[in-house]
Amino acid sequence: MITLMIFHEVDDVEHWVASPKREELFRPLGIKVRPFRDPQGSNRIGLIVETPDLETWHAALQTDHAQEAMKHDGVRPDTILELVQG
Repeated sequence: MITLMIFHEVDDVEHWVASPKREELFRPLGIKVRPFRDPQGSNRIGLIVETPDLETWHAALQTDHAQEAMKHDGVRPDTILELVQG
């Protein structure tokens, strides 16, 4: 397993937090995600991601399903920052 920290901005934090899209997309691939929000109330959010490998993670993000999920959840793709543990 590889652990990642992902940060990005969203249009509506409450909508993003409540959305089932992350689980629908990642769970079948063996990817676990834990969401976090900025306690100061900004539109920045974070995820701790546990993925079998980077290839699985990156391939999942390139699918039409992922693009639709990000659009539905209001993810601002140009703000995504990915950090790899270690």
